[in-house]
Amino acid sequence: MDVSVVILAAGQGSRMKSRLPKVLHRVAGVPMARHVYQTACQFSSDIHLVVGHGADQVRHEFSDTNARFWLQAEQLGTGHAVAQAMPGVPETGAVLVLYGDVPLTRAETLKTLIDQVTEHTMGLLTVQLEDPAGYGRIVRDANGQVAAIVEHKDASAEQLAITEVNSGIMALPAWMLHAWLPRLQNNNAQGEYYLTDLISMAVSEGIAVQAVQPLDVEETLGVNNRQQLAVLERWFQQRAANALMAEGATLMDPGRVDIRGTVRIGQDCLIDVNVVFEGEVELGTGVRIGPNCVIRNARLGDDVVVEANTLIDGAQLGANATVGPFARLRPGTELDEGAKVGNFVETKKARLGAGSKVNHLSYIGDAVIGEGANIGAGTITCNYDGVNKFVTEIGAGAFVGSNSTLVAPVTIEAGAFVGAGSVLTKTAPADQLTVGRARQVTVKGWTRPAKQ
Repeated sequence: MDVSVVILAAGQGSRMKSRLPKVLHRVAGVPMARHVYQTACQFSSDIHLVVGHGADQVRHEFSDTNARFWLQAEQLGTGHAVAQAMPGVPETGAVLVLYGDVPLTRAETLKTLIDQVTEHTMGLLTVQLEDPAGYGRIVRDANGQVAAIVEHKDASAEQLAITEVNSGIMALPAWMLHAWLPRLQNNNAQGEYYLTDLISMAVSEGIAVQAVQPLDVEETLGVNNRQQLAVLERWFQQRAANALMAEGATLMDPGRVDIRGTVRIGQDCLIDVNVVFEGEVELGTGVRIGPNCVIRNARLGDDVVVEANTLIDGAQLGANATVGPFARLRPGTELDEGAKVGNFVETKKARLGAGSKVNHLSYIGDAVIGEGANIGAGTITCNYDGVNKFVTEIGAGAFVGSNSTLVAPVTIEAGAFVGAGSVLTKTAPADQLTVGRARQVTVKGWTRPAKQ
């Protein structure tokens, strides 16, 4: 069957105490509804988002997708929400109903659920909870078949003792939604149109309801407050940490590494505590990352060493490069094999040739540095005139003394020596010493100013 997906993302989330719609709060750096959408894309290209509170914000978040939007102007229940999208859903095939605040359901679990759907069978995702308070209970008949879902507020004392509950996630033939949603009634404690009432309709008309359960309870957990958001964050991070260790990484404390994107690693990587990965990150074999580092959209070659408290953003590091501690590599930075960027150094759109060193307290922006060059402490490339950016070129084997200011565009040729404290605005010739500083003068007879 072709599959359409309806994602319910209209709730306000008042318990979040936030100006942001609930479904846009983030798990692992990604809005919850985006997690759901990305999973849905594995099954379908026909994805519908039902929006309500903060509709414009949700639409903006998904403006780069092919999702279709449907407005639920009044919050009248889950059945009413799904009904808003039905004009755009084909009458044939299957429909998967998901929730924008239930972000971590595995694709494998949903595939099993979808596989239950035939023209006369639907799938329902249920879960066993030690504390089922607040959840709709799964009522089964004498043969153990699903007979109905009773919402917590409508349940009898006997039904409240049931620990199998409804996740809200279901897959069913499209014809059933088109035919039965208009028949829903709101004669219940909430005065809402429950999607779960379709279960009793299905049973009464001889439609089999196949219950599927996930590997982990957390796959079905929704978020109503920030405490629940934190629980899912930790579960996601533990699962991600386990995956890294399974690939051959050593994590000094798996509970203190955060992954907010995709990390691909080689063997024998060592990752210390409080390291955050964001975006697309690739680590070669034998990479070592010290504590309190952020690695974002970067590629680190084999045996790279990143010392403590370093930020690497949009950079590529060749094999055996060393960075930090307290370094910042901004987008466009490229380090060739064995290059070194030391403590309190910032780089931006800079390429360091093999074996080059910028050891301390420097800013290197819009620069191309040849192999084996040495940039002294306190050196800066003045790349910006307030309007435009300019490039500094430093040749192979050049030596730039401490506290030098290189006013771009400027060239330091191969093998050139620049005296400490120089301000250069013109080319420093190859293999010669260039000094650009004011003459030192001592004023004889000078008297220190006295307080009046």
